[in-house]
Amino acid sequence: MQIILQEDIEKLGNRGDVVTVKPGYARNFLLPRKLAVEASAGNLKAIEKIRGSLAKKTATEMEAAQKQAAALNGVELTFTRKTGENDQLFGSVTTGDIADALETKGFKLDKRQIHTAEPIKALGDFRATVKVFRDITAEVKVQVQKEGQAA
Repeated sequence: MQIILQEDIEKLGNRGDVVTVKPGYARNFLLPRKLAVEASAGNLKAIEKIRGSLAKKTATEMEAAQKQAAALNGVELTFTRKTGENDQLFGSVTTGDIADALETKGFKLDKRQIHTAEPIKALGDFRATVKVFRDITAEVKVQVQKEGQAA
C-alpha cells in the first residue's frame, strides 16, 4: 500500500516521502495516528504544493536542532546511586533518568532520543548519544557515583 508520510518515522522515511508499507501497518497504526495519508491522486497533487513549505519547516527545525546539539555537547550529568559489594549498582541509570536530568537543565527530550552503548550498571564515566533531529546527534557525559561520595 502506498502512503505519504506526514511525520518523520524511524526506519521508514521522512515527512513528505511516498513509501510502500503493508496494508495492516498503514490501516492500524499510521493512518489512525495521522502519521500518514493514503497516496491517492489528489493527495499526491496536494503534497507537491506542500513540499515547498515542508522544505522551509525542515530547514528551520534543522537549524534549531544544530543549536540544541551544540548546547548538549558540553553537558555533564552526575548521578548518585546506592551500590552493593564490588561497587555494583542496585538497578541502573536508564535513558529515562538521563532525559529527566536533561529536562532539569532546560532540554526537552524524549527518552527514545537517547542511546547508550550498553546499560549503565556500574560506577564510572559513560557517554550517551542524543539523536536531536534526523542525522544531528550530540554526546552527553554521564558520571555515576556511589551514594555518599563527594561530588
